[in-house]
Amino acid sequence: MDKFSKEKRSDIMSRVRGKNTKPEEAVRKYLFSKGFRYRKNDKRYPGKPDILLPKYRTAIFINGCFWHQHPDCAAATLPETNKDYWRKKLQRNAERDALQIRQLHEMGWHVIVLWECEISNRTKREERLQSLVDEIQHH
Repeated sequence: MDKFSKEKRSDIMSRVRGKNTKPEEAVRKYLFSKGFRYRKNDKRYPGKPDILLPKYRTAIFINGCFWHQHPDCAAATLPETNKDYWRKKLQRNAERDALQIRQLHEMGWHVIVLWECEISNRTKREERLQSLVDEIQHH
């Protein structure tokens, strides 16, 4: 049984954003401050990468740990209710992610996946974003 009423659960789920999330905004702001110019959510590419750096042929996805099932992450657990539904839904998300990454590789793009847990922790964020810059520049 869900601990929230149907109306409350619906309200909570309606606030889940698909783009322009706080982690995405933090990454974009950091990259811009380092002189990178990018496109956001470009529909011409598989998966509409959150950030596309054409100059570096790099696509960046900033994934929520729950929605994209980050391996070995505490935030990637299944809800207690309706487990079959969630297991199938989240598994489809992960399979679709893998397909889109493979398609981008085949198109000659370097793909980087950042996880919400890497960016939401303030102490981890600076280190992870610096390693992101290094990865972009040295790919």
